[in-house]
This record gives sequence, structure tokens and C-alpha cells, in this order.
Amino acid sequence: MDCIHVSNIRCYGYIGYLPEEKILGQWFTVELSLWLDVSVSGASDDLDDTFNYCEAIEIVKGIVSSNKFDLIEKLATAIADELLNRENQPHQRPPLQKVGVRVIKSPPIPDFGGQVTVDITRTNPQFA
Repeated sequence: MDCIHVSNIRCYGYIGYLPEEKILGQWFTVELSLWLDVSVSGASDDLDDTFNYCEAIEIVKGIVSSNKFDLIEKLATAIADELLNRENQPHQRPPLQKVGVRVIKSPPIPDFGGQVTVDITRTNPQFA
């Protein structure tokens, strides 16, 4: 199975459990792994024969900027669901077989300078 990786999608959003996260917001980094068959586009060199990752980036930015989830687990799930649901649109081919979403943030926790990452993988039911 082939995979397109999209890394370092930086988005500002108001997602988090702590009140200041919902008011002040913060930066999120999202990384995607899009599993699909790229043999046709590899031969044709035609964007219509692959998954347009520019659309995927716009989907991620839109979801992060327009939602106020408590958990980054929910954010990752919303991104995966939207990417897989776009597969039902006829202009998206070939279909995504599987989607990996990694969401990274630096939560405003006292005396903690690290990051928290949630990494999920969802499979298109058509390929389960």
C-alpha cells in the first residue's frame, strides 16, 4: 500500500480542556498519513488520478480553527472522519484506504515544557 505523508500543518485553534485554552487558544501541529494506491497517478502524472493533499491541508486548517473540542483525541477523530468521508465524493480518486492523523500541542500546564501527541489510524470501511 502506498502512502502520502503531509507534515507540519500548523494551525491556531481553541481546543483543550483548560479554560485558558478555550479563551486564548494555541498552536497545533498536525501530520497526516494518507494510504492509497498511487500507481495510476505515478504513471499518468495527473493530479486527477490521486488524492489532492492541498485539500487535505485545508480540511485540517478548517477543523482546527472552527471547533472548540475539549480533547485532541476528538480533534484527531474529526479530521480522520472528514478525510474519509470526502471519499464518497466522485471527484476524489483513488479512494483513501486508511488515514493516520497525529495532533501535537504544548498544553499550558504549570512546570511542563513538553508536548502532548495523539496519533490515530482509521480505515475506510470499504477496505476493512
